[in-house]
Amino acid sequence: MKSQLQALLDKALQQLQQQQVIPTDWVNKSTLERTRDNSHGDWASNLAMVAAKAAGLKPRDLAQKIVDALPNNAVISKIDIAGPGFINFYLQAQAEFAVLNTILEQKEQFGCSQYGQQQKVQVEFVSANPTSSLHVGHGRGAAYGMTVANLLEAIGYQVEREYYVNDAGRQMAILATSTFLRYLQLNGAEFKFPSNGYKGDYIFDIAKTVISAHGTQWQQDINAVFADVPADEVKNEAGEVISGDKEAHIDGLIDNSRRLLGAEGYNVFFRAALDSILDDIKDDLAGFGVTYDQWFSEKTLADDGSIERVVKRLQDNGFIYEKGGALWFKSTDFGDEKDRVVVRDNGQATYFASDIAYHLNKFERGLDKIVNIWGADHHGYITRVKAAITALGLDANKLDVLLVQFVTLWRSGEQVQMSSRSGQFITLRELREEVGNDAARFYYITRKSEQHIDFDLDLAKSQSKDNPVYYIQYAHARICRVFEKLQEKGLSFTIAEGQQALSALNIEVERDLVKKLAAYPEVLQQAALAYEPHQLSNYLKDLASQFHGWYNEHIVLHDDVQIRHARLLLSTAIKQVLANGLNLLGVQAPESM
Repeated sequence: MKSQLQALLDKALQQLQQQQVIPTDWVNKSTLERTRDNSHGDWASNLAMVAAKAAGLKPRDLAQKIVDALPNNAVISKIDIAGPGFINFYLQAQAEFAVLNTILEQKEQFGCSQYGQQQKVQVEFVSANPTSSLHVGHGRGAAYGMTVANLLEAIGYQVEREYYVNDAGRQMAILATSTFLRYLQLNGAEFKFPSNGYKGDYIFDIAKTVISAHGTQWQQDINAVFADVPADEVKNEAGEVISGDKEAHIDGLIDNSRRLLGAEGYNVFFRAALDSILDDIKDDLAGFGVTYDQWFSEKTLADDGSIERVVKRLQDNGFIYEKGGALWFKSTDFGDEKDRVVVRDNGQATYFASDIAYHLNKFERGLDKIVNIWGADHHGYITRVKAAITALGLDANKLDVLLVQFVTLWRSGEQVQMSSRSGQFITLRELREEVGNDAARFYYITRKSEQHIDFDLDLAKSQSKDNPVYYIQYAHARICRVFEKLQEKGLSFTIAEGQQALSALNIEVERDLVKKLAAYPEVLQQAALAYEPHQLSNYLKDLASQFHGWYNEHIVLHDDVQIRHARLLLSTAIKQVLANGLNLLGVQAPESM
């Protein structure tokens, strides 16, 4: 309906431009939106107010000229000029009800469009270091990223979902060394585990798989492992750190482990840890309804020379200089607060160099839009990445970076404490087991991604109208139950009968429900383009609320056959739209509860 009304306004505008009422070079930035108050009609345009200055007319005077120039259309019952110059459209009742037929014809495709025209969009999300299981913070990125991808796909974009596997760099070295140290402990070695190592019990489990597959062939003299390693944290009786260097300590253990094990032996521990944790991550995400088209390995960028090539390209473009034996990128030339090292003085590339090479790889795939979903702690990283893209001679505007804020869990009115390196954190799998996938997926996307979430575990499990996901799902199940009752009463219903009885939908709340259903495609498109799934979740909450209010006040299985058929048709359409929206959010639409 919006496109139909907009086409009428466009024709009126063209006519007024031909008549030189409005300049021909004037750019139309007006809006056409649904009214919030039925007394103001169904749709309202601010075209007259936006174009009044260019036309040299008062907004209301221009509004009258626009109305006079509008082509006749049977769907419009009345047009009013209101306030400072709004043009309000009132639609014929039958035109409003036509959306019900559209919903029932298109079914799962209702709301979908080809707006994106099959442009290629990559959505990269989660991309957590494969050093431990996913925690509840990663879960938010997973739910948000998958839903953004679903929404973009629904409006016609060709979407590629990608996980960037950080399988290179220092954290992976700490993980491999931590696994080796647990391996030694399982074989009888006694020593204090490094404070900066990965301490979760899962490291013991990985070490056991190495023993099972390879035995004790890499057992080492513990003195050799700790030889010439700087002291770890040294604490006094009060538990305060008084000396030591935990970073240098773990780095020394990494160097010794590599030397003692050799490249082949060290790789056994590296692969055992990486494969075990990555398999766990893949299984966890799949169980959460989150799947990927590609798992991209960071390590391949070093192995195939991509990092060296991108550094050379930046050098050739004049944006690399040497200082202190290291190579620096001139990111301050592009608004960054300081220049950034891409190759350290020891010849090793930085994480930033890998990221530049990764983004060049993305651009070389011919993507029309690149969407990165990062944790909020990566905010400062955006400027330097876009700076590097520009320095490579590429269009940084193709990259959209969306930040996902942290999640705080609450249970029984108390905050659930979480930490990471110690291994004592609430995993995504534990959250899913406690509240279920549906509640987790829904609650993760109910606010803007950059806003903090307080996740109330008790509310997420409750069966009440205060729990929005339950309330929406209950609306869907309630409609399913209506049709069960229909059969139990020995009554029949067909879509054709409902379509013939549409005139029986003559109360205001039913018109409001139909208008709400008609707004679904617009909400879906807006949510997709703004990367804001919460717009869709809010819509579904409103639709469910309107349905429950209507259902509680009015009998669907009415004795009057015309009223019954009309209300069953409306219920069928509501059920379809609820299912469509929930599916995009990754939430089930249950038939019973």
